[in-house]
Amino acid sequence: MQLGRITAMSGKSPRRLSVFLAFLVLAGIAGVRGASESKNDFRFSILGDRTGDAVAQVYEQVWREMRQFSPAFVINVGDTIQGGNDATAEAEWRALRSVWNKYKLPQYFTPGNHDIWSPVSRKIFEKQTAHRAFYGFDYQNAHFTVLDNSQTENLSEEQMAFLARDLAANKDRDPKFVFFHKPFWLIPVMFKSSAFPFHQLIKKYGVRYAIGGHGHQYQRLEQDGIVYIEAGSSGGKLKGAGFSGGWFFGQIFTRVKGSKVEMTVKEIDPPLGQGHLVKWEEPR
Repeated sequence: MQLGRITAMSGKSPRRLSVFLAFLVLAGIAGVRGASESKNDFRFSILGDRTGDAVAQVYEQVWREMRQFSPAFVINVGDTIQGGNDATAEAEWRALRSVWNKYKLPQYFTPGNHDIWSPVSRKIFEKQTAHRAFYGFDYQNAHFTVLDNSQTENLSEEQMAFLARDLAANKDRDPKFVFFHKPFWLIPVMFKSSAFPFHQLIKKYGVRYAIGGHGHQYQRLEQDGIVYIEAGSSGGKLKGAGFSGGWFFGQIFTRVKGSKVEMTVKEIDPPLGQGHLVKWEEPR
């Protein structure tokens, strides 16, 4: 009815009217895009491995320092508990609640090999985290996909099929992040290869970030506009030394504003770290 009202009021020729209506449609699309982008204005924190021989008090300090950033939620890259024993796994999860309850922040967990190693540990993980081992979620206009390669090196066919469905269902969301524990992408991306199926899939759907852990070393690489990150340790024993080499305890503070993503890599303060900061901004 609104279009009929415009026709009656405009007094334009049919050709001019069609151009005018086309302009309105394009302006409307631009407005929707602008509104969609403006929905994003939030912060979150990315935590690396807590275990793989946890160093005392590091994880607790990471959480204390998180308060200065005021994240909306926290997401990790796996290895929350030491694990390996079905009989004690649930108690290990419960022991961490005293830390989490101080801050009352929503958390999203990625399964690592220290979290899931057996059918029993998988059930415990899903009970304690209130999620399946792989899932997707939205925050404002951003989308996050969490995958499970806790018991494999690469992603299984099941995981790749789930990823394809999840990304297709959220193709219009931006930015998109994919999380999993083991960084199977490291060698091909280091050698600037785009040939592996995971990369081709996430490139097709405009994923901006692929983030893992496992190695306890911070690394950041880029291929075809996709940023690949191995998060540094948030408590797991370091296998090397030196901030410049990626060997430090800390977290990654992330700000999403519109379509822009800004990441600040933060080493913990003394005495367990030196408080180094590195900031990356991805202009879009």
